[in-house]
Amino acid sequence: MPRICHVCTKGPAFGNSRSHSRVATKRRFDPNLQRIRINDAGTARRVYVCTRCLKAGKVTKA
Repeated sequence: MPRICHVCTKGPAFGNSRSHSRVATKRRFDPNLQRIRINDAGTARRVYVCTRCLKAGKVTKA
C-alpha cells in the first residue's frame, strides 16, 4: 500500500539534506499520515489520511 493521502493524494517529497559543510545527500520528506476508519460510500474503510485533511474536516470518521 503506497503511503499517500486518500483525500488529497499527498505523497512523499524528495530533496537534499545539507550538512554544515553544505554537502548534499538525498532525503525524503514524508507527509504526516494517520490510518483512520472513514465512511466511504456508506461502508467503513481503513485508509491513510494526512493530518491537514483531518484538521480541515474533509473526511467523516466511521
